[in-house]
Amino acid sequence: MAEERAAAADAGEVVEVPAAGVSAVPAVAETAPEKTGPVKKATQDEVEEAMKDVVDPELGINVVDLGLVYGTHVDDDNVVTLDMTLTSAACPLTDVIEDQTRQALTTGPGGGLVQDFRINWVWLPPWGPDKITDDGREQLRALGFNV
Repeated sequence: MAEERAAAADAGEVVEVPAAGVSAVPAVAETAPEKTGPVKKATQDEVEEAMKDVVDPELGINVVDLGLVYGTHVDDDNVVTLDMTLTSAACPLTDVIEDQTRQALTTGPGGGLVQDFRINWVWLPPWGPDKITDDGREQLRALGFNV
């Protein structure tokens, strides 16, 4: 991402780098037992699979198959940072996607797959239909789209 931003800036293009959306750190009850031992880190494959539960509210297809997830990084504290984009920078539904992401990644048995998450909303490279996976294309065709 950094190289693409630098190339765009060198070409004289206006490069906007949006602020990263960061989820709130979950409160820990005072009576909760302390964690001992190393934190089990989620794998990138596990995060990607969980993100298939996050559905673009306008198209009804998950964000992975739409090609909206550009990258994932899980740190040593089991906090995942997602580089994501949207089909349009003017999309008003980022809150819905963030809420679905929180549900997909941080809830469930044992507290969820990851401790917390952050979403870096990125716009370079711009999203296009070429980013849609074969599964996503099949799902869109089933909805009547010609892709």
